[in-house]
Amino acid sequence: MGFRVVIPARYASTRLPGKPLADIAGKPMVVRVADAAAKSGAHEIWIATDDERIVSAAAEHGYRALITRSDHSTGTDRLAEVARQLGWAKDEIVVNVQGDEPLIDPGLIAAVAGALAHDSGAAIATVAHRLTQWSEFENPNIVKVTVDNRHRALYFSRAPIPWPRNLSPTDDDALPVGFVARRHVGIYAYRVGFLHDYSEMAPASIEKWESLEQLRALACGYAIHVLDSSAPPGVGVDTVEDLEQVRHLFERGDTVVE
Repeated sequence: MGFRVVIPARYASTRLPGKPLADIAGKPMVVRVADAAAKSGAHEIWIATDDERIVSAAAEHGYRALITRSDHSTGTDRLAEVARQLGWAKDEIVVNVQGDEPLIDPGLIAAVAGALAHDSGAAIATVAHRLTQWSEFENPNIVKVTVDNRHRALYFSRAPIPWPRNLSPTDDDALPVGFVARRHVGIYAYRVGFLHDYSEMAPASIEKWESLEQLRALACGYAIHVLDSSAPPGVGVDTVEDLEQVRHLFERGDTVVE
């Protein structure tokens, strides 16, 4: 099974300007992400950006990048433009690896591509990790997902779903034994045909309320396969504090990709 990886990398960031080029142990962050993708078995890797400085940094380290429009509202829209620019076939599989995830596990990239390849009725595949703590379950910054018996998404929400009506938090903050709640991990595999369709879809009302772009696909009737992962997601870089934490992990060699 072949698949491609696209890494969306916008230069602008409210909390961390120039984030894709932030140095992590001698390499720009977006290059660290590409290094992980290179170990996933992907037969092609592209960095999609709106800034020539990121194109230059990618080329310096042997990666290909292309300029995409600066007005895309989502990473999925940016992927759709890449697929159009490069003329990829509708049945090709593309994995969207976030440009601020330098600790992404290469095996997870391959696994989400494989999950989509093996579910012919799904347009998208993504990943979830089981939650264990009430405080995480009720945290609106942690996106939850519920699935059906075929492991396809029923709904994504910032609210705690599914809600255990007759249960309450324990003293040790643990979720009840036997209760399954899943944290959504933001890595996606897409079929290129879906990407073409997505770029033509109007945002859904539930997408706007939850601020979750994947709800556009569900609202339009597309199936999303959810792969369970036993490992929690690595540290993403949203703030200066996150960046320092990741730098420390790379400096001491405590990373998946090194």
